[in-house]
Amino acid sequence: MTSGDTVVPPITATRAIVAIIVFALLGALLSLLLAFAAALLLHHIPNPAKPAPIDVAIQGGAALLGFGLATWVVGHIALHLDARELRWRTGGVRALNGFGGGLLLGTVAVGTAMLLAVPIGGAGWSPDAGSFAQYLSRVGATLGLLAPAALSEEVIFRGLPLVLLAAAFGRRGAIVAMALLFGLAHAANPGFTGLAFGNIALAGVLLGVAFFAPGGIWTAFGVHLGWNGTLAALDAPVSGLPFSIPMLDYHSGSPAWLTGGGFGPEGGLLATCVLTIAIFVAARWAREKQS
Repeated sequence: MTSGDTVVPPITATRAIVAIIVFALLGALLSLLLAFAAALLLHHIPNPAKPAPIDVAIQGGAALLGFGLATWVVGHIALHLDARELRWRTGGVRALNGFGGGLLLGTVAVGTAMLLAVPIGGAGWSPDAGSFAQYLSRVGATLGLLAPAALSEEVIFRGLPLVLLAAAFGRRGAIVAMALLFGLAHAANPGFTGLAFGNIALAGVLLGVAFFAPGGIWTAFGVHLGWNGTLAALDAPVSGLPFSIPMLDYHSGSPAWLTGGGFGPEGGLLATCVLTIAIFVAARWAREKQS
């Protein structure tokens, strides 16, 4: 047993799967109710075909609260798991270091994929309208939208379900299973391809490894936010969803299977290579920190 690593007692496969199903249904129901209530309070009618920033904020916040409550009900009340076993409370310093290290890893990883696409695939940036002050303001606002969405996805895919599957089947199998579900969850995004699915599943593996590193869910959240935030700040689509950023206009280059095309860097082979390396880096980092 590595030091500082809280492990959940073994659980039967049936009990784990039933608990995950209840968690998913309860979380989805609560999220829908919260999103509906927020839309009513704000007098806002969402457009699913073309979501506005306020829709992203409502959906991310509602999902975070809804699945957070579901975690408390199913994980804490029903299964008697505490915050350490759920990998929410890992110690203030560990959580902060984990978030910072994860943020750096996610930023460097996706930044490397984008920079490699410049000489290899002809990707690049051209000047666009807007000032540097407008750029900073929009990036800050965009990060404010992306943060709850990223954390809610960690709660859903790397939270209670991953803890329970790991207790029932082992960590490796649990990480892969949730990574595949994570990839499928993005299937409705614009421009989704088989390679995009593979890369998002690989990202799910990276996030799963980070989840079991010191810092727990905060480490995974840091990786997730660093990856998505860097894409958005550099005017690239995030999993196929475009973000309009002043001053910069991103061109993905070609071929699309290499650079990602309209789906963004996550749809290209360069991201596959970078994600694979990042997984090994995260695994080694986790082992060193836990030893």
